[in-house]
Amino acid sequence: MRAIQVKGYVKGPEHLTVTTLPDPIPSPSTYLIAIHAAATNFFDLLQLRGKYQIQPPLPWTSGAEFAGVVLSTPSSSANPKFKKGDRVFGSSQGAYATHVCAREESLMPVPPGWGFLEAAGLMVTAPTSYAALVHCAGVTKGQYVLIHAAAGGVGLAAVQIAKAFGATVIATAGSKRKWEVARNFGADHIIDYSKDGWPEEVKKLTPKGKGVDMVYDPVGMVNASLKCTSWGGKILVIGFTSGNIEKVAMNKVLLKNVSLIGMTWGSYSKEAPEMIGKVWEDLFRLMKEGKFRGTLYTDREFHGLETVGEALGMLGRRETWGKVVVSVPQGTESKL
Repeated sequence: MRAIQVKGYVKGPEHLTVTTLPDPIPSPSTYLIAIHAAATNFFDLLQLRGKYQIQPPLPWTSGAEFAGVVLSTPSSSANPKFKKGDRVFGSSQGAYATHVCAREESLMPVPPGWGFLEAAGLMVTAPTSYAALVHCAGVTKGQYVLIHAAAGGVGLAAVQIAKAFGATVIATAGSKRKWEVARNFGADHIIDYSKDGWPEEVKKLTPKGKGVDMVYDPVGMVNASLKCTSWGGKILVIGFTSGNIEKVAMNKVLLKNVSLIGMTWGSYSKEAPEMIGKVWEDLFRLMKEGKFRGTLYTDREFHGLETVGEALGMLGRRETWGKVVVSVPQGTESKL
C-alpha cells in the first residue's frame, strides 16, 4: 500500500512524505478497508510533533478518519455487521494510506446519497457536537446558543444540530468567507470575535440583553464567553484549538451560576458505550430529514496522499473551513 509513515517527529506537515509499505494484515477481529477519502484533524498536527496525548510507537502511519470500501471482514465473526463491498466511514490510526484495518465498533455505514469525501469527516465532528449539545447540555427550542469557530468542522456540525432543535444560533468566526459559510449552514447571527468588545455585541442579540443560554467552545474562550453568558447558562468545553488552556475566573462562574461542562467524544466508548448507538441513530435521522449535511471544505480540492501535508498546513494556519478531506485514489482491487 501507499501511506504516510512517520519514522520520527517532524516540525510541520510540509515534511511528510508518501512511501510504499506492505498491505496491512487484519487481525481476526478487524476489517480491511480500501480508503477512498481521508479527513484531516488538528490533533494530527499535534501527533506529528509528538505533542498529542495519544502517541503511537514509532514508526506509525498518520491519519485517523476515513471513508472507503470493505475488502475483508473479521475472520472471527460468523455474522459481521458489514460485508465485503460495503461503503463505510470510520476512525482508526493509519488513515493517510490506501488501506487500513479497523474494528467493527469504529465503523459506520456511509449514509444514503453521501459520497466518500463527505462521509470521511463525520466520525469525530458530528457525534462530538450532538452529544455535547443534546446529551450534555440539553439544547431546546427558544434557547440562544453561542458557537465559537462556527465555520470549523465541529462548529458547522454544532450550528446544524442547534438549529435542528429550534435554537437561535449566534456564530463567531474571523473572516468574511467563514461568516458566509456559517450563515449558509444556518447561523442566525454572525460575530467577528477578532474585534474587541464582541461579548457586548453578543448580549445585544439576546432578549433584554441577558446573554446566551449556552456556549459551545472548541477554541478556549471560556473567560471571554462568561461576559455574555446568562445567569444559569452552560458553557461546553470542547477543545483548545487556540493552543491556550485557560485559567478560568471561577468567581464569575460562581456569581453567574454557570455550569462548565467538559466533553470529549472519545471517552464515550469506555465510559458510556450505551450512548454511542443512540447518538448515531439520532444523527442518521437528522440526515434523513435533511437537517444535517456534510461540512466538506469545497474552496479547493486535495487529490492524492501527496497533498496531505498541504491540507494539514492550511488547516493549521486557519485558512480553511469545515472538514478538509483528501481523496485517495485506489487500484482495481477496491472497485467492487
